[in-house]
Amino acid sequence: MQDLAIHRPQTVAQAIALHRTGASRYLAGGTDLVPNLRRNIQKAQTLIDISGLAELRGIRAESQSLRIGAGVTLEALCASDAVRAHAPLLAEAAALVAGPTHRVSATVGGNLMQDTRCYFYNQGDWWRTANAFCMKCDGDTCRVAPKSERCYACYCGDLAPVLLALDAQVDIAGPTGARREPLAALFADDGMRHLKLAPGDLLVAIDVPVQAGWTAAYEKVRIRGAVDFPLAGIAVALKRDGERIAALRVACTGVNSYPGLVPGLDALVGRKPDDAFHAALDKAVRKEIQPMASILTAAGYRRRVAVSLARRLVERLYG
Repeated sequence: MQDLAIHRPQTVAQAIALHRTGASRYLAGGTDLVPNLRRNIQKAQTLIDISGLAELRGIRAESQSLRIGAGVTLEALCASDAVRAHAPLLAEAAALVAGPTHRVSATVGGNLMQDTRCYFYNQGDWWRTANAFCMKCDGDTCRVAPKSERCYACYCGDLAPVLLALDAQVDIAGPTGARREPLAALFADDGMRHLKLAPGDLLVAIDVPVQAGWTAAYEKVRIRGAVDFPLAGIAVALKRDGERIAALRVACTGVNSYPGLVPGLDALVGRKPDDAFHAALDKAVRKEIQPMASILTAAGYRRRVAVSLARRLVERLYG
């Protein structure tokens, strides 16, 4: 384990002031960061412990939205009456993350901003040394796609696709001030640098707008029924107008280096979910995702799973 200095600020402003260099990292639940530090695949000299900041821990129902602090644990998210009343799918998705002991510590912000994953990256020093490291950490070659000039490590969070489908926004504080932006603006299609955050930026809260008239669902496929990360996950939100679909959002996880909304679905609005509709939906999902092969499954399997989940969820919600 690396030698670390730990600071415990009393406010968000103090936390940001302490984050002076790239060698500093924010620490909340630690379920993602601490194992990576132990494996020496993420580096730090200073940890800024934000787990005790009350500013990050609240859940508050407002007239037009639900505000969730980034430091809220997944266990608290699952148990919240406000979340179950306003965005029940979010509580359901949180209950699918890892195992009960993880959810006691893991936070909403940590789940959203977790590191991307790859079999050649998430290993101990001895293993990575024997395999000449990889582009994401200490090497210069992507071991999954050796001829590629970019890293294809995969984003595998469960909350992000649900929040994307629910049209969530995020509040971010940093050295240059505070801002609010769509959740999608937080992510980039880059396995090495998948977060668009400046040094010192801190995710403070997530704002989920009222979803009047919408229904939503999330499913993922994984090797075991618990603990494992998704091989592919799909969240769908739709609004129905009689026999036609009035609005539709589809978001993916586990199949790209970022969680993303499937683009081009406006062309499906106003249509019935018939064979032609589903063929167009399948094509849109297939075009958006680029799963890579892993030691567990072939890329083609993950692609077929994502397409099938999207179709199944649209059919379920429409019906």
